[in-house]
Amino acid sequence: MIGEFNLYGIYFPWLLVLAVLTAGVAWVVRRLLARVGFYRHVWHPALFDLALFVVLLYAAVQLSPYLFERAV
Repeated sequence: MIGEFNLYGIYFPWLLVLAVLTAGVAWVVRRLLARVGFYRHVWHPALFDLALFVVLLYAAVQLSPYLFERAV
């Protein structure tokens, strides 16, 4: 994925945009997992949170061509 996201004349790399969106999704998922008590079974919660973010970011990068198609 090569390109930038233009927001009122300010260009942001797509990876930065996807990382910010993924951080929001990861926050919601972490809150849900904490609410159901999933973290009682996790050995290292911070490491699990990092791995969760990386997996979600990978999924966002793989799905982004289908979600953000440019209209021609």
